[in-house]
Amino acid sequence: MILVTVMYPAGAQTKFDTDYYLQKHMPLVRERWAQHGLKSAQVLRGAAKPDGSAADYQMMALLTFGSLDDFKAAGKAHGKEIFADIPNFTNAQAVVQINDILS
Repeated sequence: MILVTVMYPAGAQTKFDTDYYLQKHMPLVRERWAQHGLKSAQVLRGAAKPDGSAADYQMMALLTFGSLDDFKAAGKAHGKEIFADIPNFTNAQAVVQINDILS
C-alpha cells in the first residue's frame, strides 16, 4: 500500500476555495480513482505549527492506493481531468509526495 500526499502551500497570495474542493474536486477524485485502486481519501486543513505560527500547508489530501501501479493507472486514466480541475479551487502549486506505508 502507498499513501500519496497532496499538499497545497499556504501564503498571502494563494486562494483556496474549500467548499469547491470538498463538494466538487474530492468527490471527482474518489469517483474516478476508486476503480483504479484508491482505497481512501482523507482531507486535512493546516491549522498551525507547534509554536502557534501559521501552517506551511493550507490543505492536504491523503490518498491511499493498493500499490504504486494502481496510482499510476489512476493517473493515466483520469489524471488530466483531475489536474485540469485544480485551477477551479486554488492558484497554489501542489506538492505531491508518494509514501510507502510501513505500519
